[in-house]
Parts: sequence; C-alpha cells; structure tokens
Amino acid sequence: MINTTSRRKIEHLKLCAESPVESRKVRAGFEDVTLIHRALPELDMDELDLSVDFLGKRIKAPFLIASITGGHPDTIPVNAALAAAAEELGIGIGVGSQRAAIDDPAQEDSFRIVRDEAPNAFVYGNVGAAQIRQYGIEGIEKLIEMIDADALAIHLNFLQEAVQPEGDRDATGCLDMITEICSGIKAPVIVKETGAGISREDALLLQKAGVSAIDVGGVGGTSWAGVEVYRAKESRDSVSERLGELFWDFGIPTVASLIESRVSLPIIATGGIRNGLDIAKSLALGASAASAALPFVGPSLEGKEAVVSVLSSMLEEFKAAMFLCGCADIQDLHNAPVVITGWTREYLEQRGFNVKDLSLPKNAL
Repeated sequence: MINTTSRRKIEHLKLCAESPVESRKVRAGFEDVTLIHRALPELDMDELDLSVDFLGKRIKAPFLIASITGGHPDTIPVNAALAAAAEELGIGIGVGSQRAAIDDPAQEDSFRIVRDEAPNAFVYGNVGAAQIRQYGIEGIEKLIEMIDADALAIHLNFLQEAVQPEGDRDATGCLDMITEICSGIKAPVIVKETGAGISREDALLLQKAGVSAIDVGGVGGTSWAGVEVYRAKESRDSVSERLGELFWDFGIPTVASLIESRVSLPIIATGGIRNGLDIAKSLALGASAASAALPFVGPSLEGKEAVVSVLSSMLEEFKAAMFLCGCADIQDLHNAPVVITGWTREYLEQRGFNVKDLSLPKNAL
C-alpha cells in the first residue's frame, strides 16, 4: 500500500512535468550578470578542460542533476534514466528526499536504482532538515548506505512546509542537529535550500556548523510554494492555496544568494539554471558547481537518451562560454571578471557587498 509521503512524491513529479511551476515575477538574476568577452581567446575550444574535483571526487564537468524524485514505484524508471545519463556524461546526481524510504522500506529500490545505474558518478543522498531530528546519526547513516552515497544533502524547505497543510513547521533544533551530523558521519554534508535562497547570515551559521558545501537553491527556478498551490486547488484547500500564491516568488534570487553565500565553502548554484551560459556565470561568481532539476523532468519520462541530449547541449553551451571568455579550465573561469548590473547590483549593494571587485580579474586583486 502506498503511504502519504510516497503518494505526495508522485504528485510532485507529475505537477512539475505538466504544470508551470517556475517563479513568476522574480528571476534568478543571470540577466544582470555579464561575462567579459575575450575576442582573442588564444585557445582550442576542443581542448578545454571542464573537469573538477568536487567533495573528493573527480567529475567531468562542474554540473549536478539536482535532487528530483524517488519514493514511489513509478519513479524507478525516472531515476534510472537520470542516473544513466549522469554516468555517461561523468557528472553528479542527487536523489529526491529519502524520507519516503524511511517511512516505507519497500520504496528503497526507487533510490538504489541511482547507484545501480551510476556506479562511478558522484551521487548524493537527501533528507529534510525537518526530519533529521527524528532519524538521528544512525538513521542518517542508513540513508547514505542505501545508495552508497558520496555525500548527503540536508534540504531546507521550510517555505514549502509552511504552505503544505501536512507540512512540518517546527524548525527548532535543526542547526544543532546539522552540527551533530557534520561531526558524526564521515560523508561530506551539503546543506541545500530548495528555492528560497541562502542569506549571508545563514551561510555563516552553516559554515560554523561544519557543513562541507552550501547549495544556494535560490529563487528563479521551481517554486515549491507554487507546486503546493496546484495541490491545494485539487484538494480545495483555500488557506494553502492563498499562502502558496502569496509566497510563490518569496526569497533570495540565485545570483544574489551566490554572493551572499561566499563564506570559504564550496557553493552549488541551483535555481533557474537553464543553459550553459548560466553555468559559466555561476562559476565566475564563485560557485564550485551548478545544478538543475526541472529541465530534466520531462526528458526523464522519455528515457536516458532524452536526458543525455538536454545535458549534452547545456555542457556544449558551457564549453562555448568558457572559450569566449578565454578560460582553458575551471580555475580560469573562477578567476574571470564579471560585471553585475540592475536589480541584483542594487540588492547586493544595499546588503553591503562591493560588486565592483567582481569586475576585476581575480588574480589582479
């Protein structure tokens, strides 16, 4: 019998595949970021090195398929397609929240399939901050063992929890538990937002807690408040529907959150990454890797080759951006100058960040 958590997972997947769930009025901010074109790149585009070390594992490009799904029998072929694509292209992949497998061990196969199809890829597990208190260190280690994970992501989705009628709205003690997990397990811990962004204040708290990386999960991509609006309409829950509509675009856009989160930790840029130029801009702004989920939901329902096609296009775009900026490898891209204008610049300056420093080559500072 399918439990409530498992049923919700398949509802989320179908809604993301069939409905407009992205932010409406607020964008990720990449339109405010300009990379400096090098008319004389003095490089062979076919010889660029996109590979990078990420949390102890070498990947062929600094990109991850962000946590999408798992926890329902119907998600097995979806995760199989995503994982097989990640394995073929040598990139990373995360699984959806493993809570469903804790609630119902019969759903473990929907997560195990990822490691089965991607034996060499960087794979990370996933659990919600709202649930970690009840699982403890032993429960967390089981999640890692379930998929032989290279890292564990703890997701912060309190905006979604606030909108969901069945949401867990008690956020007390999460930071202490994150600290305990970071010191109690061997695997690297990633803390990720799911669409509302990370502020400088929280980035500093997470750094102090001992996390290995921060995934900013900013506004500009999928809105989980928006996803809950559709669920609320189906169940005729007017309170949740109103909450979701009001907070559809709430939070910190991805580009602004990237700057907010620069606290000497690896950063993953997630939220509205839709092409290779977005990936390049993210890395020039300080991200160690970029990730996305929504662009691969539809293709994953078709199969591995459809996912590979979309990913390959994005990586080719990324390579072109590196070439046109005169960057032979990822370190060159980290050192490349960028110019920030518009709303993003205004926001960052009001928050006390000096965006002019970013317009200079990093090795000139």
